[in-house]
Parts: sequence; structure tokens; C-alpha cells
Amino acid sequence: MTIDFKELKDHPRLLLEVALKPVQGSRFQPTGFPDLGAATFKGFDGEGNTVDCLIVESAQSMANRLEAVCWDESESKLVMSLAGLPYVESTLPDGTVTDSIREAHRLNSPYIASSKSKEFEEIKTEIGFEANKPFDRRKLAKALFKFDPCSLIHGTFLEKIGGVVRLPRVLSAFIEASGIEVASAGGVKIDRVQPASGESTPYGKAAEGYGNVPYHRDEYTARAITAYFNVDLAQVRGYGLGDEAENLLIGLSLFKIQKFLSEGLRLRTACDLEVTEGLKVKRPIGYIVPDLSVLEKSIPPLIQASKKLFANPAVTKLKYSK
Repeated sequence: MTIDFKELKDHPRLLLEVALKPVQGSRFQPTGFPDLGAATFKGFDGEGNTVDCLIVESAQSMANRLEAVCWDESESKLVMSLAGLPYVESTLPDGTVTDSIREAHRLNSPYIASSKSKEFEEIKTEIGFEANKPFDRRKLAKALFKFDPCSLIHGTFLEKIGGVVRLPRVLSAFIEASGIEVASAGGVKIDRVQPASGESTPYGKAAEGYGNVPYHRDEYTARAITAYFNVDLAQVRGYGLGDEAENLLIGLSLFKIQKFLSEGLRLRTACDLEVTEGLKVKRPIGYIVPDLSVLEKSIPPLIQASKKLFANPAVTKLKYSK
């Protein structure tokens, strides 16, 4: 089996869903938001009845997780299947090395976009932003594909260059749970040296970590946990990069999805999930997504076919300077 790109040609979106469940037990810990905690909301079932729902993983967090599966932490480089794919590497004055794959804001990281290096100036030139003039986003797409194709999939906002230098995500995803119930629990942090509790101990305050500190936490159970994936095929075609580049971007998106489902579902200590029923394709109906082993073999030829559009060398190395 190979990736069937022809079946996607006339469709604007590839919509996927997959059912998940906790690896052990029935409880799980959702993502939390500052000053909000877990994000609960009222949803609707198939008959229009309200149902209690929960965001297990947000779109922003999922974008980072889908990027993380592309990186081999033990080798500090892209995973083998993605070898040859361009990205930007920045070396800081103290010798620390970071890159556009792992940085929170990708190419817009201050360690990359705020650098005065000639290499980043070259990227800016190819993006072609000029103040007070209409901005050509196809030129932006071409430059990003040259220096970091993953940033096209992840989405880009290079406000350090210009407020209009942005593209939405090609691949977006989130995880929701429905039919939720709160599972309240708690515990105590034990201080074996000074097991007092309260505002202070002979050594220091409880807020500083001294003494026995009780705590509580809310986990959840759910009738259903579902991961949703949306590949914007119309957006990819709108870049005008040609069939080979489009195929690579779609193939990379499918690779990220399948690798995340295979290796990335331990979201937190108390949120370790697994697939229960496999990917369901909602649109286009009948499309079959290749499994991970097929994608791992299919991506290298797609990278090779697009090599003429990449930076040479593929990894643009800059030295951070202000």
C-alpha cells in the first residue's frame, strides 16, 4: 500500500477521528489552563440532548505534540524517515543549540527571528515582506517550504517581520471527552524531617515546601474520548507549490498523525491513552489512511522529489546575534 493522493485531489479537507481510552483504569487527567483549570463545556449528542464535555488536549498543545514526534531526542535530530527535511538551527553565544522544530514559536522564536545573522536576513528576503505594500502569501509559503516545511503544516505567525506574515495550520487537532464525571482525589506531601502542618514549621513555611502539605486534585472519567484531526487540503493547494510539494505536505501530515497515535498518547503522568478502534475517515468517505510503517517508507521518496525546492544545505545554521 502507498499514499493515495489522487483520491484527495477534489476534496477541501481530510477529516479523521479516532476513539481513545485510558491504558489502565478509567480515570484521566485533562489539560489545565491558567486561572481556569480543566475546560468543561456543554456539548450535544446525536439527538440534540446536552451532554457534559471536556477538552482533554487543546489545538495548541496538539500542534506541539504532532511536531514533537518528528524529533529524535536521543540523537538530537529529525527521526530517520524525515532525514533531509529542511529546518533552521540556531546556536546561542553560550553554545546552546535550538531549532525551528522544537521552539515554541518555530521560526518566530526570538532565538531565530530576533537574530541579526545573515542567514535569517536571507530568509526574510525570500519571504518578501515590505511595509505598506500588499503581501504575497504564496511567496511566504515558498520560502517556508524551502527553509522549514513543518512550519507550513504547524502554522506560522512571523510578527517580528510583519503583522500580516502569517498562515493558519494545515494540520489541526484536538482531543475531547464526552459524558464526563469528576473523580475527586487528593493526598499529602509528607515531610519526614518535620511533619508539622500549617503556615510554618521550625525550618520554614508550608508555601516553601516544608511540613506536611495536603492537596486535592480532580481527574475525570468519560463515556467517550475522541481525537479529531483536520488536514486542510485546499490550503495546501492554494500555496501553488506544485504536486510534489503538495504531496510531501500531505504525507507529512499523515505521518505526524499516525506516529502520534502510535507513540505520543502519554499526554501526562495521569493521562496515558490508547487507540481502541483505529482511524475513522469522515471526509472524504472511503479514503484509507496508510498505517505508520507504510508512511515511514513513503516519506523519504517524497522528500527526495522536493529536494530542488529546499535550502542547500537542508539545515540552515545561524549564530544568534543581536
